[in-house]
Amino acid sequence: MSSAVDYFVQEKIWFDKPRYDDAERHFYERINSSSHPAQELGANTILQDIARARENIQKSLAGSAANGAGDQGELITRIKSLELENHSLNQVVEDLRLALSKLECRVAVLEKSPSPAAAPVSAAPCTNGTSVQQQKTSPPVEDEDDDDMDLFGSDEEEDAEAERIKEQRLKEYAEKKAKKPTLIAKSSILLDVKPWDDETDMAKLEECVRSVVADGLLWGQSKLVPVGYGIRKLQIQCVVEDDKVGTDLLEEEITKFEDFVQSVDVAAFNKI
Repeated sequence: MSSAVDYFVQEKIWFDKPRYDDAERHFYERINSSSHPAQELGANTILQDIARARENIQKSLAGSAANGAGDQGELITRIKSLELENHSLNQVVEDLRLALSKLECRVAVLEKSPSPAAAPVSAAPCTNGTSVQQQKTSPPVEDEDDDDMDLFGSDEEEDAEAERIKEQRLKEYAEKKAKKPTLIAKSSILLDVKPWDDETDMAKLEECVRSVVADGLLWGQSKLVPVGYGIRKLQIQCVVEDDKVGTDLLEEEITKFEDFVQSVDVAAFNKI
């Protein structure tokens, strides 16, 4: 007996399992019952959102339909106005085509018409199927004094008169051109005149330079510019007429004074 009791004491048996099973079942039932209201609340919220979305979609469709109707009416109005404008343009083009066809007919008649002394020409065909009747030209009236008419004398007199008028006009033009003052081209030249050494008399050198005289030459201001080692060069300005005096002439005339002048350079040349 004691051994059996010891066996059952050592053996692990769950005598209260049914009670624990009932407690677990009640627990899960309570959890499920408490989650149903939350699920129903979420479902109701979703249904409300869906209903609101459907309502918004219906309103949007109704507004777009109204706008579409308005745009369609405006489009129909524009189409009608374009049709009217197209019709008027077609009418203008048709009128222009008709006028051009008439003009072509007249040109064709004028091209085919003979000299005025010839017989009248019949109607010429036109491109648009119509015809234009050429006006009959009346025969030239014969003058009884045709035999006494000088056919060449008048032409010679007219040629002589025209030649005389031409010569007179040329003479007047030449006189007018001669009286008109001509523009004289001038230039301003700055010359650098270098002496041989520092002992050269610069006053005498300038006197020699200014002694150069030519038609169209006018001397201006001058100054002495240091070069180095006590040597100074003469910088002198002059105004010349381009047709009469050139830089080559000035250099040639100034370098003739060999006792004072070593070289002549053009420092500046400007048109006036």
